[in-house]
Amino acid sequence: MKFLEKYNHKKNIRYPFFKKTLEIALERKLKIFVETGTSRGKEKFFFFKRMNWKDGMSTLMFADFTHNINGELHSCDISQSNIDNATSFTKNFKQNTFFYVCDSVQFLRDFNNKIDLLYLDSFDGHNVELASKHQLNEAKEAVSKLSDKSLVLLDDKGAKTLYSINFFNKNGFSIIGESTNQVLMSKKK
Repeated sequence: MKFLEKYNHKKNIRYPFFKKTLEIALERKLKIFVETGTSRGKEKFFFFKRMNWKDGMSTLMFADFTHNINGELHSCDISQSNIDNATSFTKNFKQNTFFYVCDSVQFLRDFNNKIDLLYLDSFDGHNVELASKHQLNEAKEAVSKLSDKSLVLLDDKGAKTLYSINFFNKNGFSIIGESTNQVLMSKKK
Protein backbone atom coordinates (compact mmCIF):
# COMPACT_ATOMS: atom_id res chain seq x y z
CA MET A 1 0.00 0.00 0.00
CA LYS A 2 3.04 2.24 -0.12
CA PHE A 3 1.96 3.44 -3.59
CA LEU A 4 -0.89 5.33 -1.90
CA GLU A 5 1.54 7.75 -0.22
CA LYS A 6 1.75 9.82 -3.42
CA TYR A 7 -1.87 10.88 -2.75
CA ASN A 8 -1.04 12.24 0.69
CA HIS A 9 -1.16 15.82 -0.61
CA LYS A 10 -1.53 18.63 1.93
CA LYS A 11 -4.84 19.70 0.35
CA ASN A 12 -6.22 16.16 0.21
CA ILE A 13 -8.07 16.29 3.53
CA ARG A 14 -9.85 13.02 2.74
CA TYR A 15 -6.63 11.05 2.27
CA PRO A 16 -6.37 9.50 5.77
CA PHE A 17 -9.89 8.11 5.57
CA PHE A 18 -9.49 6.92 1.98
CA LYS A 19 -6.33 5.12 3.10
CA LYS A 20 -8.16 3.47 6.00
CA THR A 21 -10.99 2.41 3.66
CA LEU A 22 -8.56 0.95 1.12
CA GLU A 23 -6.69 -0.95 3.84
CA ILE A 24 -9.97 -2.62 4.82
CA ALA A 25 -10.75 -3.27 1.15
CA LEU A 26 -7.37 -4.96 0.72
CA GLU A 27 -7.90 -7.05 3.84
CA ARG A 28 -11.30 -8.19 2.53
CA LYS A 29 -9.93 -8.79 -0.99
CA LEU A 30 -12.49 -6.43 -2.56
CA LYS A 31 -12.10 -6.10 -6.34
CA ILE A 32 -15.10 -4.31 -7.89
CA PHE A 33 -15.27 -0.61 -7.00
CA VAL A 34 -18.17 1.61 -8.06
CA GLU A 35 -18.03 5.38 -7.70
CA THR A 36 -20.80 7.88 -8.40
CA GLY A 37 -19.47 11.34 -9.15
CA THR A 38 -16.03 11.22 -10.73
CA SER A 39 -13.05 13.42 -9.85
CA ARG A 40 -13.56 16.67 -11.72
CA GLY A 41 -10.21 18.36 -11.49
CA LYS A 42 -9.86 22.02 -12.40
CA GLU A 43 -9.43 23.84 -15.65
CA LYS A 44 -6.68 26.38 -15.82
CA PHE A 45 -5.94 28.64 -18.74
CA PHE A 46 -8.94 27.28 -20.68
CA PHE A 47 -7.44 23.95 -21.80
CA PHE A 48 -4.94 22.85 -19.17
CA LYS A 49 -6.58 20.49 -16.68
CA ARG A 50 -5.11 19.83 -13.28
CA MET A 51 -5.98 17.83 -10.23
CA ASN A 52 -8.17 19.33 -7.55
CA TRP A 53 -6.93 17.86 -4.28
CA LYS A 54 -9.68 19.57 -2.31
CA ASP A 55 -12.08 17.13 -4.00
CA GLY A 56 -9.96 14.22 -2.76
CA MET A 57 -9.18 12.81 -6.22
CA SER A 58 -10.94 9.55 -5.33
CA THR A 59 -11.10 8.38 -8.95
CA LEU A 60 -7.33 8.49 -9.33
CA MET A 61 -6.72 6.72 -6.01
CA PHE A 62 -9.34 4.04 -6.71
CA ALA A 63 -8.01 3.50 -10.25
CA ASP A 64 -4.46 3.10 -8.97
CA PHE A 65 -5.57 0.80 -6.16
CA THR A 66 -7.71 -1.45 -8.37
CA HIS A 67 -4.87 -1.58 -10.91
CA ASN A 68 -2.52 -2.82 -8.18
CA ILE A 69 -4.93 -5.54 -7.02
CA ASN A 70 -6.13 -6.56 -10.51
CA GLY A 71 -9.61 -5.24 -9.82
CA GLU A 72 -11.95 -2.82 -11.59
CA LEU A 73 -13.16 0.72 -11.05
CA HIS A 74 -16.50 1.77 -12.54
CA SER A 75 -17.06 5.52 -12.27
CA CYS A 76 -20.07 7.47 -13.50
CA ASP A 77 -20.79 11.16 -13.77
CA ILE A 78 -23.48 13.15 -15.51
CA SER A 79 -20.87 15.52 -17.01
CA GLN A 80 -18.87 14.52 -20.09
CA SER A 81 -16.29 17.16 -19.14
CA ASN A 82 -15.76 15.58 -15.72
CA ILE A 83 -15.41 12.14 -17.32
CA ASP A 84 -12.89 13.53 -19.83
CA ASN A 85 -10.81 15.03 -17.00
CA ALA A 86 -10.91 11.84 -14.95
CA THR A 87 -10.01 9.76 -18.01
CA SER A 88 -6.96 11.95 -18.49
CA PHE A 89 -5.93 11.65 -14.82
CA THR A 90 -6.25 7.86 -14.87
CA LYS A 91 -4.72 7.13 -18.29
CA ASN A 92 -2.08 4.86 -16.71
CA PHE A 93 -4.84 2.62 -15.36
CA LYS A 94 -7.18 2.53 -18.37
CA GLN A 95 -7.17 -1.28 -18.63
CA ASN A 96 -9.11 -1.59 -15.36
CA THR A 97 -10.97 1.74 -15.20
CA PHE A 98 -14.35 2.20 -16.88
CA PHE A 99 -16.24 5.48 -17.21
CA TYR A 100 -19.91 6.12 -17.86
CA VAL A 101 -21.68 9.39 -18.67
CA CYS A 102 -25.00 8.79 -16.96
CA ASP A 103 -27.22 9.83 -14.11
CA SER A 104 -25.91 7.88 -11.11
CA VAL A 105 -29.28 6.44 -10.10
CA GLN A 106 -29.84 5.08 -13.60
CA PHE A 107 -26.25 3.82 -13.75
CA LEU A 108 -26.66 1.88 -10.50
CA ARG A 109 -30.01 0.50 -11.66
CA ASP A 110 -28.39 -0.83 -14.85
CA PHE A 111 -25.11 -2.04 -13.30
CA ASN A 112 -25.22 -5.83 -13.56
CA ASN A 113 -22.32 -6.87 -11.32
CA LYS A 114 -21.88 -7.25 -7.60
CA ILE A 115 -20.29 -4.23 -5.92
CA ASP A 116 -17.47 -4.72 -3.43
CA LEU A 117 -16.85 -1.07 -2.60
CA LEU A 118 -19.52 1.54 -3.26
CA TYR A 119 -18.52 5.21 -3.07
CA LEU A 120 -21.44 7.65 -3.27
CA ASP A 121 -20.26 11.15 -4.10
CA SER A 122 -22.50 12.50 -6.85
CA PHE A 123 -24.75 15.56 -6.71
CA ASP A 124 -23.22 18.62 -5.06
CA GLY A 125 -24.40 19.07 -1.49
CA HIS A 126 -25.30 22.77 -1.74
CA ASN A 127 -28.97 21.82 -1.38
CA VAL A 128 -28.84 19.33 1.48
CA GLU A 129 -32.39 18.04 1.00
CA LEU A 130 -32.05 17.38 -2.75
CA ALA A 131 -28.54 15.93 -2.41
CA SER A 132 -29.65 13.64 0.43
CA LYS A 133 -32.69 12.40 -1.52
CA HIS A 134 -30.45 11.71 -4.50
CA GLN A 135 -27.98 9.73 -2.38
CA LEU A 136 -30.90 7.78 -0.88
CA ASN A 137 -32.08 6.88 -4.40
CA GLU A 138 -28.56 5.72 -5.25
CA ALA A 139 -28.51 3.58 -2.10
CA LYS A 140 -31.85 1.99 -3.01
CA GLU A 141 -30.54 0.99 -6.44
CA ALA A 142 -27.23 -0.37 -5.14
CA VAL A 143 -28.13 -2.21 -1.95
CA SER A 144 -29.11 -5.48 -3.67
CA LYS A 145 -25.71 -5.56 -5.42
CA LEU A 146 -23.73 -5.49 -2.16
CA SER A 147 -22.44 -8.57 -0.37
CA ASP A 148 -21.65 -9.34 3.26
CA LYS A 149 -18.05 -8.20 2.66
CA SER A 150 -18.94 -4.99 0.79
CA LEU A 151 -18.02 -1.53 2.01
CA VAL A 152 -20.12 1.60 1.48
CA LEU A 153 -18.35 4.95 1.67
CA LEU A 154 -20.60 8.01 1.81
CA ASP A 155 -19.07 11.39 1.09
CA ASP A 156 -20.07 14.84 2.28
CA LYS A 157 -21.38 13.72 5.65
CA GLY A 158 -24.27 15.91 6.70
CA ALA A 159 -24.66 17.48 3.25
CA LYS A 160 -25.79 14.30 1.44
CA THR A 161 -26.28 11.65 4.11
CA LEU A 162 -29.53 12.69 5.81
CA TYR A 163 -31.38 9.57 4.61
CA SER A 164 -28.80 7.12 3.25
CA ILE A 165 -27.23 6.22 6.60
CA ASN A 166 -30.62 5.24 8.04
CA PHE A 167 -31.49 3.34 4.85
CA PHE A 168 -28.28 1.32 5.01
CA ASN A 169 -28.82 0.71 8.75
CA LYS A 170 -32.29 -0.70 8.01
CA ASN A 171 -30.70 -2.96 5.39
CA GLY A 172 -28.18 -4.57 7.71
CA PHE A 173 -25.26 -2.12 7.54
CA SER A 174 -23.62 -0.23 10.37
CA ILE A 175 -21.05 2.51 10.61
CA ILE A 176 -17.53 1.12 11.07
CA GLY A 177 -15.74 4.46 10.80
CA GLU A 178 -16.24 8.11 10.07
CA SER A 179 -14.32 11.29 9.56
CA THR A 180 -15.37 14.91 9.35
CA ASN A 181 -16.38 14.39 5.70
CA GLN A 182 -17.13 10.69 5.22
CA VAL A 183 -18.96 7.70 6.68
CA LEU A 184 -17.84 4.10 6.13
CA MET A 185 -20.41 1.33 6.48
CA SER A 186 -20.33 -2.47 6.36
CA LYS A 187 -22.74 -5.35 6.97
CA LYS A 188 -23.44 -5.98 10.64
CA LYS A 189 -21.82 -9.13 11.94
